[in-house]
Amino acid sequence: MTTSLLSPLVALPASLENNPLLTFGRGIAAYSEVKPEHIAPAIGFLLKYAQDAVDTATHPETPSSWEKLVEPLEDATEALDRSWGAISHLNNVADTPELRAAFGQMLPEYTAFRSNLGQNLALYQKFKALKNSPQFAELNRAQQKVIENSLRDFRLGGAELSDAEKPRFSVIQDEQASLGKKFSEHVLDATDCFVHTITDKADLAGLPEDILAAAADTAQQKGLQGWAFTLHFPSYYPVMQYSENRELRRLMYQAYVTRSSELGPQYGEGKLDWDNTHNMLDQLRLRDEEARMLGFANYAALSLAPKMANSVDEVDLFLTNFAIKSKPFAQKDYQELCEFAKAELGFTEGLEPWDIPFASERLKQTRYAFSENELKQYFPLPKVLDGLFRVIQTLFGVKIESANLPTWHADVQSFAVKDLAGKIRAYFYLDPYARPGKRGGAWMDDARGRRELANGEIQIPVAYLVCNFAPPVTVDGILRQPTITHDDVITLFHESGHGLHHLLTQVSALGVSGINGVEWDAVELPSQFMENFCWEWEVLEKMSAHAQTGKPLPRELFEKMLAAKNFQNGLATLRQVVMSLTDWRLHSSFDTKSAKGQSVLEVSRNIADEYGIIPQPEISRWINSFSHIFAGGYAAGYYSYKWAEVLSADVYSAFEEAAKLTGSVLDAKTGARYREEILEVGGSRPAAESFKAFRGREPSIDALLRHGGMA
Repeated sequence: MTTSLLSPLVALPASLENNPLLTFGRGIAAYSEVKPEHIAPAIGFLLKYAQDAVDTATHPETPSSWEKLVEPLEDATEALDRSWGAISHLNNVADTPELRAAFGQMLPEYTAFRSNLGQNLALYQKFKALKNSPQFAELNRAQQKVIENSLRDFRLGGAELSDAEKPRFSVIQDEQASLGKKFSEHVLDATDCFVHTITDKADLAGLPEDILAAAADTAQQKGLQGWAFTLHFPSYYPVMQYSENRELRRLMYQAYVTRSSELGPQYGEGKLDWDNTHNMLDQLRLRDEEARMLGFANYAALSLAPKMANSVDEVDLFLTNFAIKSKPFAQKDYQELCEFAKAELGFTEGLEPWDIPFASERLKQTRYAFSENELKQYFPLPKVLDGLFRVIQTLFGVKIESANLPTWHADVQSFAVKDLAGKIRAYFYLDPYARPGKRGGAWMDDARGRRELANGEIQIPVAYLVCNFAPPVTVDGILRQPTITHDDVITLFHESGHGLHHLLTQVSALGVSGINGVEWDAVELPSQFMENFCWEWEVLEKMSAHAQTGKPLPRELFEKMLAAKNFQNGLATLRQVVMSLTDWRLHSSFDTKSAKGQSVLEVSRNIADEYGIIPQPEISRWINSFSHIFAGGYAAGYYSYKWAEVLSADVYSAFEEAAKLTGSVLDAKTGARYREEILEVGGSRPAAESFKAFRGREPSIDALLRHGGMA
């Protein structure tokens, strides 16, 4: 008998005995063995198993208890979600037409099950009965929070809707899932399709040697002559930063900002089929309809139900105040840039959008006497990882060692997190490099959550850390050690913060362990907290080694880098606030009924005109590739980056205070308190309580303004 992830006692039918989406038990999926043809049979089987569990749970004779109601239902839905999660992960990091089609085939069925589960009135009544029973008081705090969150989610899932309304509500969920999938695919296809080849090296003046080597490698892989550049960020952005060829910068910029729009075919070799203009409108209309069906004035109000913020107006005021505070600093940044570009670079008629990264890099080099590319040579990825692991081990009392988990690509690494006694507490993956078929950006996701099983054993967590760094290149037959920018170092620390939140949890109730159940506007606290260590000498000195000489980062270069830390931070802050306001206003005050054509673009333009500094180019369609809010779960939630940044800066100031006494920000005593009060508790209590337990008071914005040079 073959057992599966469903439970040790459930046998698979003979036709599914070799299906890798069903045979990994409570272990790790054999990702490289998963084929598109495995998806429909596995998910179909798991959907039936999960539905059987729901039917049992809602049977009148099933007691409303943790052991008879919650645990069996959790077993079945976790089995489904873990297999579906593996498929979704592969869809993000190893996309193929066949996988995309198989994923798309089962997406409506998975979405329908989840929608029906949320609307199940009988199940809702069972959970209410458990909440009102004597046993509720006997459950631990984490278990109680699972019940409370479940009751909230039933209400938000439509359980209280009438029977006449529920079918439409289910259609809304299905259509939103489908549109989000298509949005992401359009952005990926538009990014993958563009290739610009240059055969005359004179046209590449200014580009660093490692960027040229990567472009030559890309051309060779694609069977082209010369140097090939794509819209994947490690290829695109160095052109914008360093190329002295203004025409090349213009061409690349126009292709990048018109991805997934009606202008894509004109500027980026794209297809009209990939235009996300109507997709965005459709998603916003569906979200608005969903919110109104549930009794909310708009989707922003609905989104706040499981968050820290209390009202739509509170978030809007938070963002507008941030914009007002940062705008003078942004104006100063932009004025200095324009004056420098005119006097030193000969841009007498002003800066075009494709000139700004180039002029900014030149101004930084002039003012601080170093370049980003010079700095990059000190950050080979293996050395950076060693430094990151040292920080984690010092602060949190754990060890990180290489593991040998099954992977989906040769570049992927896996690691075990062990306590000081050598016991494995968690695993994680690192998928570091950009490649075709892999979604852009960086993210952390959970492959498995921590929970206590019925037999008393603890299932340990597993996480994915995914980045899109420039891959190593082969030059003259020799594979060069991969180096990453300091911004990439910050990204790696950021995602590791999310990972630690999931991996170091000590909560054993799956629904609130790790990142589960954490308020969305607080979930960025641990990630942004970790970024701060990327600016500490005691950290950088030990995690840097020049790619050629092996020497650590010189103190002199570090001081220059530190002086440049807040270079153009006013512009960067305002840009993020403008994006957050665009997201918020689209979900709080946008009239979806009268909207048509480019209405979404017009909202983004109006907000940029009101609060922004840099003039918006007419062709820019950046909103058409804003995957965070249209395909990444941040709808009416992008503000959380700034909201949580207030919390994370304040938390980090505790380590700065400790350093005044101990001489080191890597203070193990403060790290232990942070681990216990923030990381280990996961979503088992409100984030505001966790913050106050660590800091002993309400959060203050002072540390964030000080760190950003805007105090």
